[in-house]
Amino acid sequence: MAGYALPDNAAALTESTSIAIAQQIQFHPILTPLADEAIASSFVQGGTGGPPILLLHGFDSSLFEYRRLWPHLSQHHQTWVMDLLGFGFTERSPQLPYGAAAIQAHLLAFHQSQIKQPVILVGASMGGAAALNFALTYPDLVERLILIDSAGLAGRPMAGKLMIPPLDRWATDFLRSPKVREGISRKAYYDSRWVTADATLCASLHVEQPGWRESLIAFTKSGGYGSFQGQLPQLPQPTLILWGQQDRILGTKDAPRFERLIPNSRLVWIPEAGHVPHLEQAEKVAEVMLDFIHQGQPMISTVS
Repeated sequence: MAGYALPDNAAALTESTSIAIAQQIQFHPILTPLADEAIASSFVQGGTGGPPILLLHGFDSSLFEYRRLWPHLSQHHQTWVMDLLGFGFTERSPQLPYGAAAIQAHLLAFHQSQIKQPVILVGASMGGAAALNFALTYPDLVERLILIDSAGLAGRPMAGKLMIPPLDRWATDFLRSPKVREGISRKAYYDSRWVTADATLCASLHVEQPGWRESLIAFTKSGGYGSFQGQLPQLPQPTLILWGQQDRILGTKDAPRFERLIPNSRLVWIPEAGHVPHLEQAEKVAEVMLDFIHQGQPMISTVS
């Protein structure tokens, strides 16, 4: 879409998977009930065959989060990775609302415009909460559900009540700091050797997008996602729960809680992985996901 592109520093990417995402990113105008004008929405798509897989990233992240997993999945299925409204490289506008309801409306419009058939819906961290919300609201559009170190069992954070000037600007300036972002990345990984210059750049490219600060503040003020605990027993889709055994961001206590609450679910632990097993153990994660998609339920409870 004319007028939309990655920031210039994307040229400094060095990992082949990062470069591939940068080269294949598309921007498409998506009409939603949120505004009169279409929203330039960023995504990558590759592969053939069904059912299609749709990957949703986490908080303050982008489609680059799936750079290592996407190639494995797209060898077998039509695979989409999109940027959620208010995040990544999808257009931000001062006129748009930002919060869980707006993300849901944009996600539905994207699905109706681009995919147009039931999907295997995959969500990591906050993207897991977005996936749960969508699967519960539109069960006919989600064939199976895959949660990766997912949010969705905690109450709404108190941070939104503190996001008033000048605290909101100070908070986003803090989050924008390269040292802070690198520190978050180090905590997200089990093996800090994954925190390369390329990985750091992938995690911060979207910070350069116009409206990044304003949309992040608005989303935080909205309260984000709360707990789906009361709704999970009604979740109809077969669900795979993947969790890094060394997750230091969300911890590990919610993983068995999800398995207990979701009727048709199975928990698979990913060893030697922190909060982002899809980045640290992409090949293993893809193997378990594809087994779940093709055979119904994974045959193992821990990947070795």
